[in-house]
Amino acid sequence: MKKTPMEELVLRASKEIVVKFIEVGRVSPTSFPEAFSSIYRTVADTVAGAKEPEPEKQ
Repeated sequence: MKKTPMEELVLRASKEIVVKFIEVGRVSPTSFPEAFSSIYRTVADTVAGAKEPEPEKQ
């Protein structure tokens, strides 16, 4: 199944966040599945809740 461009961005951002957390010792490789799921959901929810800025009124 092909992912939308937004799904690809959420996946990529989530991966980068988890990699950084592993690098700084906040996430261990053994806790990766739980951490990735949680981070992915958070990023996806944030993106879904983001609104387009309203145009300025003149």
